[in-house]
Amino acid sequence: MAVDAAQIPPDVSPREGGARLALAGDWTLAASRRLENKAQEVVDFGRRSDFVTIDLSGVSRLDTAGAWLINRARRTLATSHVGVALEHVRPEHGILLEEAAYRDFEAPGRKPCPLALELLSDIGRAIVYSLKEFYRGVAFLGEFVAVLGYLATHLRRFRGTSLVAHMELIGLRSAPIVILINLLVGAIVAQQGIYQLIRFGATTYAVDLIGILVLRELGVLLTSIMIAGRSGSAITAEIGSMKMREEIDALRVMGLSVIEVLVAPRVLALVLSLPILTFIADMSALFGGMLVSWGYGGISPAAFASLLKEAIGFNTFMVGIIKAPFMALVIGLIAMIDGLATQGSAESLGRQVTSSVVKSIFMVIVLDGLFAIFFASIHY
Repeated sequence: MAVDAAQIPPDVSPREGGARLALAGDWTLAASRRLENKAQEVVDFGRRSDFVTIDLSGVSRLDTAGAWLINRARRTLATSHVGVALEHVRPEHGILLEEAAYRDFEAPGRKPCPLALELLSDIGRAIVYSLKEFYRGVAFLGEFVAVLGYLATHLRRFRGTSLVAHMELIGLRSAPIVILINLLVGAIVAQQGIYQLIRFGATTYAVDLIGILVLRELGVLLTSIMIAGRSGSAITAEIGSMKMREEIDALRVMGLSVIEVLVAPRVLALVLSLPILTFIADMSALFGGMLVSWGYGGISPAAFASLLKEAIGFNTFMVGIIKAPFMALVIGLIAMIDGLATQGSAESLGRQVTSSVVKSIFMVIVLDGLFAIFFASIHY
């Protein structure tokens, strides 16, 4: 009957020229914890002599785990300048001992690098990555424009039903949250404006502040950020899931254009929906500002409308509307690029969705700043 080696200590009998360690029982994975302790005892006993003979005649069963532990003990004794020899090794055990070789895995050495140099290296890598992302975005934009040109000349291939469905998802279903957010923001801007201006006896100028700030900046900016977080992330997750399930590859195998089938309807829906949502956001913010001005500043709705008409012009309203399609285009392209870049794991999908939202919001703010500089330079 086989006996577990973990229950039998090594038999140490000194001989001329060294010690003899007789191992017995089953050296298998079933007794891994106790077996490892016994392997350590082999090392401890072996270090008492200059030469050790390990007798394996009593080992009834041996697997790769036991062979690896024996080899580790041999290597440890060898590094301690103790000679090691194996005795009475069965042929099958010899094969296992030869295949289950033990070796140390040393961490690759790393030369110390100054902190300033590491910082510059990280900045350089970030710049290179940003340039690659910009190049990929421009290339994808070129493909998208080429497909739009093709669809303009082949209207039968245009997927109108898909466009309308995505406009409903992006525009109609986003309207309630857009209205609520901008209503509150308009009310907050009005309250803070009146609170600061009342000390100078210029309460009525709060209407100018609300009208110009909302129509030129806040309406389109808040709406774009909301769409980037809501619809942009949804598009990335949807396309990423299709990529993981190899549906994108199936479309290509069938000879269909991914940009024509998936990209064009979604991006065009964003481009058409965001100006409408911006208009709704502007009206909501102005309405919230009017309510607060009436209750907090004593400006009646009629007076608010009259002051607003004097404060803004048609160009003030159009600034936000002009920005909206460009911001929608940026959000859509980034969402699609990150969705198509998803690899075959859930971790990759989560990383790409996060990247899509962060990059979209960042680019929306950058684009808003560029438009602000442009409109100021042309006095619009």
